[in-house]
Amino acid sequence: MRFDVITLFPELFAPFLASGVTRRAYASGQVQVQLWNPRDWAEGNYRRVDDRPFGGGPGMVMLAEPLARCVAAIRAERAEGEGAQAPLVLFSPIGRRLDHAGVQGWSEGAGAILLCGRYEGVDQRFIDSYVQLQISLGDFVLSGGEIAAMALLDAVARLQPGVLHDAGSHQLDSFNPELDGLLDCPHYTRPEAWQGQAVPAELLSGHHAQIERWRRQQRLAVTARHRPDLLDQARQQGRITREDEAFLSRTPPLL
Repeated sequence: MRFDVITLFPELFAPFLASGVTRRAYASGQVQVQLWNPRDWAEGNYRRVDDRPFGGGPGMVMLAEPLARCVAAIRAERAEGEGAQAPLVLFSPIGRRLDHAGVQGWSEGAGAILLCGRYEGVDQRFIDSYVQLQISLGDFVLSGGEIAAMALLDAVARLQPGVLHDAGSHQLDSFNPELDGLLDCPHYTRPEAWQGQAVPAELLSGHHAQIERWRRQQRLAVTARHRPDLLDQARQQGRITREDEAFLSRTPPLL
């Protein structure tokens, strides 16, 4: 899959693409990332990509024309291979909030063109003419779309085969349908006792069924405490068993 990222700060992506376990996805080409700076398609000696907003007010607005030229260049290059009609995505507060289901969909697709906005925003005429989808990370505002683009790329990359050390690691993640969309359980490692706190006995038992039962119960408890909406969704989907409900009816154990 291929992601073309339109950004005024392509240098921000260099350490991201070369660091961590997900770098394998970029190095292998499983997730191809091409960076495009709209200044390269701007006019004048200063390569201007923004201007003052009509109607006054603070801040600047990204110009439509350099972005349109940049998108045309991307689509022309994509036309030589696959994915010429890849959707243009803008990271914006009004967009659909990115979730696990969305990431799963992107991880199985052909990619997209990701527009990282800056300043006060992007000329609405460009959005109306070119943008097919808007995505938000949550109810807060960032200085630009680069962090949001990196979040999407990272989430997609880690789902690619062979990227993680253990192929089943992502199957135990929070929100994964294979775990009924619940939050993940707590994890422990050596030493067995640390600052007076011991590892739960179930994890030391060597009894696999007992360990899995404990982990299931902790996922239920963590989700009930911190994201009851996820638990309600799992109930509506018929993913919560009578044994689960019996556990939840009792006082959840301290974690």
